[in-house]
Amino acid sequence: MAAHQKDPLRPLTPDERRHLEYLSRSRSDPAAQVARAKALLAVADGASYEAAARTAGRRSGDAVAHLVARFNRDGRAALVERHGGGQPKRYTAAEQERILHEVRRAPDRDQDGTATWSLTTLQRALRRASDGLPGVSTYTIWGVLHEAGFRWGQDRSWCATGTAVRQRKSGTVTVIDPDAVAKKT
Repeated sequence: MAAHQKDPLRPLTPDERRHLEYLSRSRSDPAAQVARAKALLAVADGASYEAAARTAGRRSGDAVAHLVARFNRDGRAALVERHGGGQPKRYTAAEQERILHEVRRAPDRDQDGTATWSLTTLQRALRRASDGLPGVSTYTIWGVLHEAGFRWGQDRSWCATGTAVRQRKSGTVTVIDPDAVAKKT
């Protein structure tokens, strides 16, 4: 016999049910979100937490109970994955923007000792700057650059994905690919 549910699922609004049904049939959304949507729909249709877990392809009814409690509290936001452990982000948006500002600046051969930025030369420049980040690691710089859409190019420099410098009769032009974000995901 199933145990008493301490925090039963609240009634779903028609919009929430429609969204959960759409998400449960999706083949392009993350599998974890699809499984969460299937579990919530099963609970909403009267299944126990254990049966809902099996319907969603999961094992634990306790995880479904936690999901239901979170859905009652947060709504649709409960479907999206949260931080999965490990160290929390240490640098604020302003500090991340400082890293991006530095990589966009052309390096000075005399001051920076390089013609193109590498992770180590960026780290050295950021640590030396008066408004810089004295404890920044190359891994943090790498993560910030990748989040912002920068990639390490064949010419051994960081370049923004989705942009290209083209030569025209009128001069040099930077061309931006409007589908760059869609191609990344």
